[in-house]
Amino acid sequence: MLDGTIAFVAAVFVLAGFTKGVIGMGLPTISMGLLALVMPPIEAAALLMLPSFLTNLWQMLAGPSLKAVSTRLWPMMLGACLGTWSGAGLMMGPVAMYGSGLLGLALVAYALTGLLAMGLPPVRPVQERWLGPAVGAISGIISAATGVFVIPAVLYLQAIGLEKEELVQALGLSFTVSTIALALNLASAGALGVSIAGAAVGALAMACIGMWIGQTVRLGLRPETFRRVFFVGLLLLGLYLAAHLLV
Repeated sequence: MLDGTIAFVAAVFVLAGFTKGVIGMGLPTISMGLLALVMPPIEAAALLMLPSFLTNLWQMLAGPSLKAVSTRLWPMMLGACLGTWSGAGLMMGPVAMYGSGLLGLALVAYALTGLLAMGLPPVRPVQERWLGPAVGAISGIISAATGVFVIPAVLYLQAIGLEKEELVQALGLSFTVSTIALALNLASAGALGVSIAGAAVGALAMACIGMWIGQTVRLGLRPETFRRVFFVGLLLLGLYLAAHLLV
């Protein structure tokens, strides 16, 4: 990569880590959205694997509810894996040219749900048996095409009545499993290899720096204020990327 691109990529991971440090999520979303400006989605997803996996693994393990959350969400996780694997190849070939635009549409949808406080109606336990796997599969297919596992998975997790700490661990579990599933897609396509190891470690370091700054800033910043700015930024970025589908 050119020096300017390297600096841009480093700044992206610092910003993405900062966002995760402040509001507890957003690292893959911001990383994929901004990296899509300078590289194909499959390359951006490959760079994101290590930072995403380790930060989400930590979030998944940091709390007392992992067993209960895993028992409740395994059908959704199975659906997510099957959906992601069924979409293998969507970041490559003829479809890949639409990857940035599709990512933009996903970011726009996600940003609007946040800005308008939109969500799914409360989900009853009996509905989770069929709705969980369906949501997981749809989110998995979108993840296979865009590298972002948020829609409709995050809305579903917010609708099933989890307590605050359970929701944090459920998000960590979902993002960890989706990262592993997507990594298998990328590995089968030859996108993961020793050649990107150095860049991936560098991305992890930048993300950790950003998270540390974000956690420090969070002490004196209203998360609601930052969340609003976060969603506005995602909306603008998503609209820009979605324009690729029209030109």
